[in-house]
Amino acid sequence: MVPTAAAVVDRYQRRVQATDYGRWRDQVEATGGCTHPVRMTGAWTVTDNTTNQVLAHKGGHVMVPCGNRRESICAACSDRYAADAFHLLRAGLSGGTKGVPEHVTERPRVFLTLTAPSFGPVRDDGQPRFPTKYDYTGHVLFNAYAGKLWHRFVIALRRHLARAAGIRVRDFADHARLSYAKVAEYQRRGAIHFHAVIRLDGPAGATDQAPAWASPDLLTAAIHAAHAQVRITTPKVDGRAHELSWGRQIDVRTIKPANAPDFEDGDGEITDDRLSSYVAKYATKGTGKSEAADRPIRSDAHIEQLRINAHYKQLMRTAWRLGALDELDEINLRRWCHMLAFRGHFLSKSKAYSTTFKQIRGDRQRFRLEAALDELGVTEDAVTVVNHWDMTSVGHRTPEERDIAEGIAQRRRDTRKHRHTTERKD
Repeated sequence: MVPTAAAVVDRYQRRVQATDYGRWRDQVEATGGCTHPVRMTGAWTVTDNTTNQVLAHKGGHVMVPCGNRRESICAACSDRYAADAFHLLRAGLSGGTKGVPEHVTERPRVFLTLTAPSFGPVRDDGQPRFPTKYDYTGHVLFNAYAGKLWHRFVIALRRHLARAAGIRVRDFADHARLSYAKVAEYQRRGAIHFHAVIRLDGPAGATDQAPAWASPDLLTAAIHAAHAQVRITTPKVDGRAHELSWGRQIDVRTIKPANAPDFEDGDGEITDDRLSSYVAKYATKGTGKSEAADRPIRSDAHIEQLRINAHYKQLMRTAWRLGALDELDEINLRRWCHMLAFRGHFLSKSKAYSTTFKQIRGDRQRFRLEAALDELGVTEDAVTVVNHWDMTSVGHRTPEERDIAEGIAQRRRDTRKHRHTTERKD
């Protein structure tokens, strides 16, 4: 039985008028409007080390953000992830923050896009023109091995750089370091491609100047050579081994310092600041808006129940079928069926590119701790802080609570967009 509009409104009114609504809303606001909050019970206590006096105590039930990167699951946490991705990427591009020096802008840097090969002609909406002739097996295998293909590409790129510089490949690490951050994105046809910021550093990474022979032109030429070279041969499937490579389309653009007025100039060069926003957008576009499923597939019948287009559904059927083959056991296709077989991280980086998500989140936690201690008028070495929380449940208790949380997240997003637009105009 479908509830009447009056009954739906009544449920919202009852929730808003409940005695605990104010405290509940404050907790949701604190999560940014998370739609799948983790409910915890426990306490936070600050005790003076000298007198053993309890200076502050907060206990009971709290909510913390779920932290999911996918916008389709939690817009609030997806936004937070995008913001962290921006700071991670920008630190490696512009320097001057997160332990990365400003002189990284003097290094050879490029913005690279690597695409998937063709598996059959597709329409503008990404659907195959001839579904019965489309290479679904090749498509699934490419997505599954895309991360490994990137790994081989990086190895080949180092080798080509070493040869171009006239040094032995095994000595490359003594002269230079290849630093990068990459983002995976689904094309409309459901194939993965990569956007990457690649920087050529000295041996120590971000803090070390690049060698004299390093230049944007040399880096660009090495990228093209590595792109053309890299191959992966899969185990035989249906009597055939697939040779996987990148698509013919490749885009390599030099990045110049952020003092230029535009994101891209007439020569196709890209500036730091706007590129960080651009790549951060892809970080959550890839993780938040895949057109497949939000959660792992449990059976072939599950695939048939999904409300997705016929092309993606056939990709998932293919991944599920191939996942039963012993020859492909190592890539665990059924586990990644909901991701159209892509098994990698949507945002990853080399060790020396910049900071880490863990460090960014740790800095945020430390900022909150220091603010709380400042309010108490004490220093960290003078007190003992005990945080003890146990998870009790996940998610909101009713659909009405979830809808209200979504509204809070949307309001915060709209406010942020308006502020950003106003600042840009100023």
